[in-house]
Amino acid sequence: MHRFWIIAVALFVWSIMGDAAYIMQVTASPDSLGDPITAQAFETMPPWAWGAYAIAVWTGTVGAVALLMRRKAAWVLFAVSLAGIIVQFGWSIFGFGIVEYKGPSSLIFPGIVAAIATFAMFYAYHKKMDRTLR
Repeated sequence: MHRFWIIAVALFVWSIMGDAAYIMQVTASPDSLGDPITAQAFETMPPWAWGAYAIAVWTGTVGAVALLMRRKAAWVLFAVSLAGIIVQFGWSIFGFGIVEYKGPSSLIFPGIVAAIATFAMFYAYHKKMDRTLR
């Protein structure tokens, strides 16, 4: 049972970091984004991709809270978050073409984010099935 709490808290902390990144990026000026390619990506990101980003981070946080509260809805919230991640990073990769600008290493972070979201979804689903979640 201790492992459950460690994983649940870790997913919550991860989601809070995603929320902070979203807030910083949505409120940032292009000059503060580090490099011109990143600035261009954020300046040209369509509203639906920003919406997907918001859905990804906020439903991930609600999913983490649901997991901490041992609610079986956590897995569905994590699934919605994963869908948002796929849409938002899908635009970055296929719509903006980030790999053309920054190379294959630009896929590492989206891969890590998607892997953690996939883990969270399956972990919460497994915990629902073993009745850890109510």
